[in-house]
Amino acid sequence: MTHIYYAYISEEYHENFLKNELVKFPTVFQEKIKEYRKWQDAQLSLSGRVLLLQGIQEVYNLDYSDKEVCYTKFNKPYFLNDSIHFNISHSGDIVICAIAKENEVGIDIEKISNIEIVDFEKQFTTNEWAKIINSNAREETFFEFWAQKEAVIKAHGYGLTIPLQSFEILDNKTIINEEIYHLKELKIDEEYKCFISTKQFSNTSIIKK
Repeated sequence: MTHIYYAYISEEYHENFLKNELVKFPTVFQEKIKEYRKWQDAQLSLSGRVLLLQGIQEVYNLDYSDKEVCYTKFNKPYFLNDSIHFNISHSGDIVICAIAKENEVGIDIEKISNIEIVDFEKQFTTNEWAKIINSNAREETFFEFWAQKEAVIKAHGYGLTIPLQSFEILDNKTIINEEIYHLKELKIDEEYKCFISTKQFSNTSIIKK
């Protein structure tokens, strides 16, 4: 089972949220949050960690500390000496966290917006790009492919060291280094595209906080 937790940020409750939640984390992380100039960035970053620790406590009845979060050389966060895997993403006003047992997971959410799509042509394969430019909803199709690719490289763990155009998304799956990665769309909000990726899919539960 993959457990999905998500939340919307709010300026109205920002100060109270920081006051109540920030003290639960190590000083280094607190200072990092305080360095953000925009309240949105601070709340998105903090909310991701709050969702993670709340989710692990609710699902596995484990009281984890943020001190136990480590990073690979590719900057992917993980828990030291544990089989619980997680991934966090945020865009616009939504932050989302995926938690899974014994299965690497990647998640990405993207708010659909007006951008210069042509600037990103080299990030897609020929077939993917054709589907984007021939779509009646180009922005939506663009962000659908983008969220899928981001979810895959996050599940893989090597991040952007893997060129996005080096693998092709087809029928909700792709192959990297002879390994198959599956994709599943999460219907979180009609203004967003969101996908999770794993090598082996299980059922998902989605909880709004």
